[in-house]
Amino acid sequence: MLLLTAITYALAKGKNTFADLQGYVYASLVMVMVTIATVGYLQIKGTIWEGHFHEWLNIVVRWMHITFGIAWIGASFYFVFLENALNRTEGLRDELAGNLWAVHGGGFYYLEKYKLAPKTIPKQLHWFKYEAYFTWLSGFCLLFVVYYFHAKAFLIDPNVMDLTPLEGVSIGVLSLLVGWVVYDLLCKTPLLKKGMWLAVLGFLILTGFAWFYTQVFAARAAFIHFGALLGTIMAGNVFFGIIPAQKAMVKAAKEGSPLDPNLGKNAGLRSLHNNYFTLPVLFVMISNHFPSTFSHEYPWLVLMVISLGSAGVKHYLNLREKGQQSIWVLPISILLLLAAAFITAPKVNNEACESEVGFTEVYTIIQERCASCHSSQPTDDVWTSPPNGVIYDTPADITKLLDKIMQRVVITKTMPQNNKTNMTPEEREKLRCWIEQGALVE
Repeated sequence: MLLLTAITYALAKGKNTFADLQGYVYASLVMVMVTIATVGYLQIKGTIWEGHFHEWLNIVVRWMHITFGIAWIGASFYFVFLENALNRTEGLRDELAGNLWAVHGGGFYYLEKYKLAPKTIPKQLHWFKYEAYFTWLSGFCLLFVVYYFHAKAFLIDPNVMDLTPLEGVSIGVLSLLVGWVVYDLLCKTPLLKKGMWLAVLGFLILTGFAWFYTQVFAARAAFIHFGALLGTIMAGNVFFGIIPAQKAMVKAAKEGSPLDPNLGKNAGLRSLHNNYFTLPVLFVMISNHFPSTFSHEYPWLVLMVISLGSAGVKHYLNLREKGQQSIWVLPISILLLLAAAFITAPKVNNEACESEVGFTEVYTIIQERCASCHSSQPTDDVWTSPPNGVIYDTPADITKLLDKIMQRVVITKTMPQNNKTNMTPEEREKLRCWIEQGALVE
């Protein structure tokens, strides 16, 4: 019904081609899927199927997010490469800004970039925008599925700030809006044309957001929100900056009116900003699997060191594509990334264990603090199946995962999740002693 309504409305407006209807069709399909998912969830809420539904919703949305993200970041990499690698001097027609010969997949390609626009706009003109929109939409949905639907378990850490779920979600969503507004206003100042100063001030502002997130959210959630902020800025650049400029350029070209060259320049700068955000965003996407990064005493510092180092690597690659060389950008970027690995290294605990710890005591701790999630039949209110398939039902289950227990429970202290079961420092110390004493099973 929604789909038919959208098509009827589009036809009434005179849009009678498939290309014109495509946006309405996609929007209607998304609405239908969201409606089906909502009705399905309401039907199974409170039953044993609720956890299973959440897990598959997580899988599907995450899969979509990764797929759209690959397409968007791939397009960003490719077009910045084109801009950097264009031939701008040899054998160009007057209306061209550059051209490029390329070979890929068994074929030769020839690309041309116009200084402003061709004399006649082709009917088939591809727009690179839906990759960005669907990446952001799927990422925003994933933020809800993982962190907001289970705010007490994943978003809020009472040891950081004791928030209600509504307060936590409100802070998270509003921070994305505030971040975009601050960035957009900054880009409307003369600093936009002063690349280095804009980058320095922007980095300081982002550092402030990173620090803020680690003061209100659990560290893992803080990292994800920082990535969501960068993603929001990137999608905002496309929706509010790049696409409107491109539409204005196409309209002017069709009407034969003078084109404002600043439209293309400003859109290009916003696109370049997005390009530098890509590697920090990719790091954040995988950071939740590496607790040594977000479990540090100053997680915001680790996050910004890695973000700066990865953006530096992207800058080096951009310079190489232009045929320029820099002897310091890549070494400094690598040193920054190595510094992050160094400062997150675990501190050696040289304290001697007061007494020998037996397995019976260890097993009691694990069953009381860990088995609610990590068992073949979890009793946790969020996890209905053991996370990552890790179970601690038998002594053999425990002894084969000693390295994970030492890393997650003793060193980084990131398990239990947000210390949901209130494991004490004394209990962590007993686990350390038992492992260091040989992990004997009585």
